[in-house]
Order: sequence, then C-alpha cells, then structure tokens
Amino acid sequence: MPAFADDQAGARAAGNGLDPLELTEAERAALSDLARYPLLDAIYGRRSRRFPVGGAIPAGPLAFTSSKPPQSLSDLERAVVLNTVAGWTGWHFGISHHPGYAPAAPNYSGSATGRTFGSAAGFHTSEFFFTDDSGTYFLPTRDAVPDGVYAEGEGVTEAKLGRLLSRVVRLSDRRVHLPRTEPYLEGHNTWIANHPGSLLVIPVADIAQQMLANIAFFAQNGFALYDDVHQRPIPGVEKYSDLLRFTEPIPLSFVEQYSLTEATAELMAAVHNGHLLLGAMGLGGWTFDGIDRLTMLGASGDPDIPGLGFRYDTDSRWALPNPTGLPGVFEAYCRPHYATMTDAVEALAERKFGHGGPYHPDTPGPFADNATVRGAAAPWDKRFREFLALQATYIDETFGKFPGTVPTVWIMNYLQAQHIDLEFYDTVLTDTAVLSTHRDHQRVWHQE
Repeated sequence: MPAFADDQAGARAAGNGLDPLELTEAERAALSDLARYPLLDAIYGRRSRRFPVGGAIPAGPLAFTSSKPPQSLSDLERAVVLNTVAGWTGWHFGISHHPGYAPAAPNYSGSATGRTFGSAAGFHTSEFFFTDDSGTYFLPTRDAVPDGVYAEGEGVTEAKLGRLLSRVVRLSDRRVHLPRTEPYLEGHNTWIANHPGSLLVIPVADIAQQMLANIAFFAQNGFALYDDVHQRPIPGVEKYSDLLRFTEPIPLSFVEQYSLTEATAELMAAVHNGHLLLGAMGLGGWTFDGIDRLTMLGASGDPDIPGLGFRYDTDSRWALPNPTGLPGVFEAYCRPHYATMTDAVEALAERKFGHGGPYHPDTPGPFADNATVRGAAAPWDKRFREFLALQATYIDETFGKFPGTVPTVWIMNYLQAQHIDLEFYDTVLTDTAVLSTHRDHQRVWHQE
C-alpha cells in the first residue's frame, strides 16, 4: 500500500477544489426547508445518535446488528455539514475600542473573515480536515474572502456550497486508516468511530500562532512574559521596558494554557454547530474526542498508521511527540516551517496588516468608512515585532519547541455524521429517541 504522504503529494500537484454541485429541484426544496428549521428544536433535540446503517454493537444490553448496508452521505449532505462547521459568513466587526490604544483601534484579529463559529478576538487559527469513503481532504477557510454577507433567511445556497467546495484540497483517495483497537481509539469508540459510510470532520488548531497572537495581545496591553517554569525573567525584556505599562509580568505557562483553551473553544464551537445541524437534517452522529490525537495527526510511531501525515518531533524533555504541521498544507507558525521565530512573527504581522488582512485599508469589510477603520489599528512597528520575537525565541530555545508547555498543533473534538438505522432506535429505545427529521430523511434528502 503506498504511503499516505505519496497520495498527498500527488493530490497537491493535481490542484484544488471539488466540482460544484448540480442540485435537483427536490434537493433545492430540502435546502429551503432546512433554513426554516427551529433553532430551539435543534438545541433541545440534540442527542448523540451513534448507531448507523451498517453498524453493529457486538455485545451488551444494546447489542444489535443492522440489516442494512452502510450509506455514505451524498455530496449535498456532506457539503451542508462542512459549510455549517467550517463556512464563512461575511466580515467580522473586530474589537471596537480599548482606551489604551486610543485614538488608534485595537489590533488583535488575525483574519477579517467571520466564520460560522466565534474565535477569540478574531484570531482564527483553526482549519479543517475531513475524511469519508471517497478520500481524505483539507478545507481551508480561516482566510476565505467573503463575496457577500449572509442575508437573514437565506439559509444554505447552492452558490455558497460551490464556493466552499472550490477550496477543498484532496489529500488522498482513501479514508484515514485508524485501527479499531486501543490505544488508537478509546475502547467505547472502537465499534463506531470513522465507520464506513460516515463523514469525519477534523478541526485542527495552530497553537503556535495562537500563542504568538497572545504574546502580542499581552505586549500591546503592556505586559511581558515571565518564565515561571524555570523561575526567571526572559533575558532582554528589560530593553523594552518603555513598551510596558505593568511591572508584574504574565506567567508563561498561564499564557500557553490560555492559548490552548481559547483555541479549544474555537474547535468545540465549530463541531457543536455541526452537531445541531445533524438533527435538523435528520442525520445521525455526534461530536467526540475519543480518537487519539497523535494517531490522527500522524505521530503514532507506526508507519502503517500514518493518520493525516503531519511531521513531528520528539525530545527527551517532552512527554509526547509534537506534531507541527503538514508541509505545504497546514503549517504551524514555528520551526521548521519558519526558519526562526522572528520569521514566524513577520508572517503573522503580514497576515494581520498585509493585503487581505484585517488591518489593511484595501481589505473590504462591513464598515461605512471601511478604509479609515481598517487603517486606524495600532501598528506593529519594527521594535514591537522585535519584542515579540525575543520572547518567542526564548520559549523555542528553552523548551526546544514553540509553544513550550502545550502542543504546537491541537485537536479537541471530532464531528461524525452518518445515516442512522431507525430500526435500532425503534427496537432498543423508545419512540422519542429520534426526531421527525430522521424519519423523513430518506424521503426529503434522497427522494425515497
């Protein structure tokens, strides 16, 4: 069997994008009905519905074997799930005011794009992978350029789905291989995770970039970092004392935990939106964390279990391997994807202040005087960028990686979407176990 990395290289050479959808009138009607599904029904009707057509619980009080074959999501169903989890909806409004910046505006955000889920100060460091019976894919949306703003009542349109699919990068024509045993899957998921027929959505966060953005956040607000792990100040920080408003520094480990937690909230919000959608569409599935993250990213240590194929490093100072990115696809803001942490800082500055960034006057947006508002953000001058790079370089050199005490790349929860087996729910649960959308699903979405 060829290496997964070989598949990826060939896929990138072949180009990006999936074909746009050509919907039937019945499918357009299904999308129109979906837009009117009540929010409270989605929230209160949310359940983890794990049993799919083609599934089997081998033992225990819920033992059951489906009499039906697995059923993959249609191209339309898959696109709607992906658009709800990872889509973009227009321009976000940024952070409006901070007295410490006035008359300039705050400069926290990393992207000008608003997505279907929130992000701390608009950092937007997460991207998405997904896998199903047709292959494995990358879906980058954190810097997608909106061509309009979501209109109230619009729902999901054929055009929006087409634009989403145009961004997809096929990495392989195979589903990600995960052995159905521990420790690759938690024991309670060995029977069902990444099951044939299912769509598995994999949000991944760049904690290195999140950490850089937070070092900048604290520095802009007058704080330096302090190495509380080794109980010492970062050498050279005193040269930038004129940039600081507070003499008490911020503990390094706190800022790294802060960064990990912020990014986790972003990942969780995305898949939670997807989970709510499943009930509205009459699909089954759930959001869960019971797939080993290192296995999924490619650091299982077994070449026959390559996961997504991320490169990773090991070090005697670290308890676990540390994936840093998938070269040419998703690369964290750290070494070796950048030669130095200074280069990573410059790259983040370009993302924020360069063409297309949230603080470039030519970037379109939602403001009445857009160019003035975007151009009013406090700049990162050379000396400020040097201050950021000094602290980031210290962390990288001291701990051998960046960030120093938390993973560089992080997965929290996955979303699995699948067709449920109504016979299972009608046999071992009660008639309240599914929604009317589940009973009507095949008729509405597959015209059966």
